[in-house]
Amino acid sequence: MLYDAFILLGLLILATALALPFGDPEKVALHHAWFTLWLLAVCCAYLGACWRYGGMTVGMRAWRVRLIGDDEQMVSWPRCLLRFLIGLVSLGAFGLGIFWSLLDSKNRGWHDLAARTILIKDANR
Repeated sequence: MLYDAFILLGLLILATALALPFGDPEKVALHHAWFTLWLLAVCCAYLGACWRYGGMTVGMRAWRVRLIGDDEQMVSWPRCLLRFLIGLVSLGAFGLGIFWSLLDSKNRGWHDLAARTILIKDANR
C-alpha cells in the first residue's frame, strides 16, 4: 500500500492542479464535496485500472501478488469499484477491514470478501 500511496500522491497533485481553474480556488478535500468526489474518482480509476487490466498495482507487483476473482478470472469493473468502496470503509473503520485478513483462512479483507476477490502469489514474476 505504501508504494501505491506515492503514485496516488502524484496523481492527486495532478488532479488538484486540473481542478484549480474550476470553482473555488481554496478547495479543501473533505470540506468541498465535489472536489472530494473528484479525488476519490481519480484514486478509484488508478486502482481499478490496475486491478482490472493487470491484476496488480505497482506495490502488488513489487511483492509478486496478483488480484483475481474467486472464480479465477480477471476482476470486472463493478467488482473493482465495490472493492475500492469497501476498502474505504475498511480504512475508515481504523483498518479493521484490512486486519480482518489476519483472521480469515484465505487472508481476505472485507473488501475481498465483498467483491469476491482473492490475492494470490504471482508465479510469473
